[in-house]
Amino acid sequence: MNAEKLCPKCESENIYQDGNLWICPECAHEWTPESSKDAPAETDSQTHVVRDAHGNILADGDSLTVIKELKIKGSSSVVKVGTKVKNIRLVDGGDGHDIACKIDGIGAINLKSEFVKKA
Repeated sequence: MNAEKLCPKCESENIYQDGNLWICPECAHEWTPESSKDAPAETDSQTHVVRDAHGNILADGDSLTVIKELKIKGSSSVVKVGTKVKNIRLVDGGDGHDIACKIDGIGAINLKSEFVKKA
């Protein structure tokens, strides 16, 4: 079977046409024949961009400053306003914590990008 008759997402042969859309009943993916040609380009452009509280784009290795006092769950420690954080690493945290870093006196911690600004 040729590649045009396969689902671009799961490569299933069980596809059907509904109007101008093709539908895969196995993965529920819907596409047009024109969009299936552009599918690899779309997946490359869907990278996750992390921005700080002021809208600046963050990257691995950046230095940040904390802009809000942050209480650490399960501890009596607090990350104070103005704390400098160096050499961050961006992670894909499902709970919104998308920055992994080390803070002197506290240790390894994950932060939300909405509470930091680029230094």
